[in-house]
Amino acid sequence: MDTPPRLAVDRLLDDPETRIIVCCGAGGVGKTTTAAALGVRAAGRGRKAVVLTIDPARRLAQSMGIDSLDNTPRRVEAVGAGGGELHAMMLDMKRTFDEIVEAHADGERARAILANPFYQSLSAGFAGTQEYMAMEKLGQLRARDDWDLIIVDTPPSRSALDFLDAPKRLGSFLDGKFIRVLMAPAKVGGRAGMKFLNVGMSMMTGTLSKLMGASLLKDVQTFVAAMDTMFGGFRTRADATFRLLQAPGTAFLVVAAPEADALREAAYFVERLAAENMPLAGLVLNRVHGSGADQLSAERALAAAENLEEGGIVDQESGKAGLRDSGAEPTEPTETAETTGSAETAQTAHSTRTTHTTRTANPPETGSPGTEGDTAVVDRITAGLLRLHAERMQVIAREQRTRDRFTSLHPEVAVAEVAALPGDVHDLAGLRAIGERLAAGVPAGA
Repeated sequence: MDTPPRLAVDRLLDDPETRIIVCCGAGGVGKTTTAAALGVRAAGRGRKAVVLTIDPARRLAQSMGIDSLDNTPRRVEAVGAGGGELHAMMLDMKRTFDEIVEAHADGERARAILANPFYQSLSAGFAGTQEYMAMEKLGQLRARDDWDLIIVDTPPSRSALDFLDAPKRLGSFLDGKFIRVLMAPAKVGGRAGMKFLNVGMSMMTGTLSKLMGASLLKDVQTFVAAMDTMFGGFRTRADATFRLLQAPGTAFLVVAAPEADALREAAYFVERLAAENMPLAGLVLNRVHGSGADQLSAERALAAAENLEEGGIVDQESGKAGLRDSGAEPTEPTETAETTGSAETAQTAHSTRTTHTTRTANPPETGSPGTEGDTAVVDRITAGLLRLHAERMQVIAREQRTRDRFTSLHPEVAVAEVAALPGDVHDLAGLRAIGERLAAGVPAGA
């Protein structure tokens, strides 16, 4: 399989034409860490960046040394060079919705909307509201022009595509037929309105009252009446931000892990971005395993471990299985592929054991008490290490096959592979390390 093109992360961050980077992908693949690491690296290279996260785990604030993040961008100290700065914020979905109401309604109407029970439910947890508000906040940040790079960590959701679809769905709901029908009585007004409501809508409102409850229906109608002048703006702003995502200054990074489900989602997203004419920069493949001893295959490592554990052909100078220098007459070995492979395996195990033995402090002299027991202990340790190596090589092979399937479908997509770390990233040093791995584009040991 041909190696895919390497994603040049530093070139992307350094390009002044790049104004928005959107990190997207399935849940649990490291989008938040990737977005934060990109922000830290961009600020270190002179960009004035802001990271917008929608991560409920609050990991971003902790790793950046900030007590808490909210709906206002906050400066991250000790980050930046050559005029670079880094700010970070976490989307407050309800607060963003409140800001829209306060900005587009007069004081009395705004207070009525904010106090409305249906609005409170809508702004706190209606399907698609979080993704819509993420788009709203992105549009607000871009309009302010205080930063030359905005990095967006897309919301965690069942599907990475929700970030693109939800704003349209919510906009359609707020500007759809259902809302218009509920708005009709308020628009007609007075006795004519009541007559219209009683005659033309009695059946519908009766049904809705049974389904929703009379109190909820009244709250919805009051909300619709108060929001009348704002409905068109929701769709207009969503469409404007959608066009902003299609603009040349935007770059999408699809983040995935080297697992079948995550890369299947990544492939689907790549195809969707192409269908929507959105600019894809490449794929960030997180938590990739590597080895500095990949010349030793899993099969040879397992065979060597078995020889050590079972007292097979290791250290048999006579060349006969089951004997350790017993003094028996050696027989001529037959030169076959099988015996050659066994010899290589024996040499691998012998070399590995010899290395561990020579590292033992003050080893006992040959023939002294305890030598045989010490050798057995070293054999067991060496066999265990060989088995661990075999497991690592099997993981590497599985990840390679999974990546190759993605590459065969999308050979044009540039890839940056990031090595798996032994623990979670919890500070700026860890984020800088991730940034360095992103820039290198290949995992450690590869």
